[in-house]
Amino acid sequence: MSDTSDKDAQARGDAIIACLPRLRRYARALAGSRGQADDLVHDTIARALDRWHLWREGGDLRAWLFAIMHNINANQARKKARSPVTLDYDDLRDGAEADQHERLAAREILDRVAMLGEDQRAVVLLVGLEGLAYEDAAKILDVPVGTVMSRLSRARARLREDVPRARLKVIK
Repeated sequence: MSDTSDKDAQARGDAIIACLPRLRRYARALAGSRGQADDLVHDTIARALDRWHLWREGGDLRAWLFAIMHNINANQARKKARSPVTLDYDDLRDGAEADQHERLAAREILDRVAMLGEDQRAVVLLVGLEGLAYEDAAKILDVPVGTVMSRLSRARARLREDVPRARLKVIK
């Protein structure tokens, strides 16, 4: 191998490694368990390396990897029967400490997010959890921006519907 191709491979590896924490967090939210999430991340990286020639230099690598992960997850979801997804709040916190009330509230939210349909859940996770712009989420999901906005709006409305009225506080 030449020095140039060695440097290119090293740079490619460094760029992918920099994306791993966010890929793992998104995979855990999609898959629901660490084992399935690790498999999803592995499949994503393997496919990205196998199809590196399709990567557009100068583009957003993270968005490209999220798109690959989303497509792999969608393909896997089509293969198995629809079953509820359980999200593990501890996995999504990246080691940060939280008090007990915050943890309980976050678990309730994640349980509600898990009850959303696949399309709405993906948008909530990409925009809400990963902080992506609507345009980036639209590229990853391969849908128009308006569809992302619509799915997010419906998901937020559904999440608000599920909040028990007794917990809502009136603030004057």
